[in-house]
Amino acid sequence: MKIEIWSDYVCPFCYIGKRRLEEAMQETGLGRQAEVVFKSYQLDPHAPESADESVVAGLAQKYGISIQEAQQMLDNVAEQAKTVGLQFDTEAMKPANTFQAHRLAKLAEREGVAAEVVERLLKGHFILGEVLGQQDVLLSIAEEAGMDRARAEEMLASDEFSEEVRSDIEEAGQLGVRGVPFFVINRKYAISGAQPSQVFADALRKAAQEESSTGE
Repeated sequence: MKIEIWSDYVCPFCYIGKRRLEEAMQETGLGRQAEVVFKSYQLDPHAPESADESVVAGLAQKYGISIQEAQQMLDNVAEQAKTVGLQFDTEAMKPANTFQAHRLAKLAEREGVAAEVVERLLKGHFILGEVLGQQDVLLSIAEEAGMDRARAEEMLASDEFSEEVRSDIEEAGQLGVRGVPFFVINRKYAISGAQPSQVFADALRKAAQEESSTGE
């Protein structure tokens, strides 16, 4: 079973949706037979690599609302995150361009540690308040996942995996993806957004049943 996930590391519902998928995989017992592939997507490809302003200030400016209203939006999302065991630090979160982070995840995939790096990138933004556009942050994350720091630094200094990241984003457009997270199971079942874990569980069971009946 192949599960493809289009997501961005500064997307709160991507982290929540990932947890709900993981809950469903555990509940159904189908996690072991699933190949999870992380696909790149950027909510804001024009974002600076790092910014001094807070996420709440950026939200207020984007939607033309007050800081208090923007903070309430973040607090509501943080409450949803708690339902899957995540403690978002809304005051520490910093906006950042995630293109380099997606490139790092591609290298991690080649080295067999994509799951660890993707999880750590999400944790870095939402819980630790790290700026994912900064190279030293990305290199530290690579090291934590057991990757060679020099190799990661070499990759970031080049254009390596840039085309793969762009290809993922282009593919999302071809599939009609308008927002993330977006999950595709066996190229047949699509789930948009951070749906309840039961929705994921039902789709996983259906896909597994089909695989069993066709002998795949």
